[in-house]
Amino acid sequence: MQLAPGVRVAVTDRHGGVSAPPYASRNLGGLVGDDPAAVRANRERVAAELGVRAIVFMRQVHGADVAYVSEPFGDDPPPLDGVFTDAPGLALASLGADCPAVLVADPVARLVGAAHSGRPGTEAGVAVALVRAMAVKGAEPERMAALVGPGACGRCYEVPDDLRERVAARVPRTWSVTSWGTPALDLRAGIEAQLRAAGVRDVRHDARCTIESDELYSHRREQPGGRFAGLIWLTADESPC
Repeated sequence: MQLAPGVRVAVTDRHGGVSAPPYASRNLGGLVGDDPAAVRANRERVAAELGVRAIVFMRQVHGADVAYVSEPFGDDPPPLDGVFTDAPGLALASLGADCPAVLVADPVARLVGAAHSGRPGTEAGVAVALVRAMAVKGAEPERMAALVGPGACGRCYEVPDDLRERVAARVPRTWSVTSWGTPALDLRAGIEAQLRAAGVRDVRHDARCTIESDELYSHRREQPGGRFAGLIWLTADESPC
C-alpha cells in the first residue's frame, strides 16, 4: 500500500510461512521460541515478496529509544523501539502481537520511520520520539503521513483499573472500557493523539483488533505464539507532487 508518494507500507499476517505450530506459519519474531531457521526463511520470504533489498528488525524492549539506520543490524540488534532511514529499498519492521506498529513518512524529506508502541512505549511516547528524531534530520511533522497498525483494541484490551488510571494520566486518550464493562486501554487512540500533538496531521489506522482477528498473532489470545510485522520503506525517487 502507498502511504505517500515514494513510500510503501505493508502489514504481514500469519499465513504463507514455514513455521510449525504453535507459530504457524509466518512468524517473524526471533525471540518467541520458534526455530531460528524458520524465522530466517519467513523473513527472507517477506523481503522477496515486498521487493526490498533488506529488512531492519529491532530488539524491541518497550522503550522510547530511536536510531537512524542505513543497513540491517544483523544477528544482534541493539535494544530499540524506533528506527528511521533515508535509504531506498530498506524496509523497517515493527513486530507485534497486540502492540501497534507506528509507520511514519515525510515524502519530501525522503525519510521513513517505524516504531513499536505497546503499552509501555505509548506511555513513554516512542511515537513522539520517532517524529522528533526524524525532524532533526530534516523532516517536518506537518508533511508527515502515519499509519497506526493493528493492535489490541480499546474494547478488548482489559487492564487493572490502577494501570488504566496511570497510563491515562500520561496519555488521556488511552482511557477505555471493554465491551463487557471493565477497565481497558485504547493504545491506538492514544498514539494518534500523540502524533497529532507532535504536529502530524495525516494519521491513518489499520483498524483490525489482534485479539479478534485470527489472521494476526495475538499474545493475549495465544501463548506461545508468533509475531507479525508492520513495515515501511522508500521506493526509488518519486516526485512528492
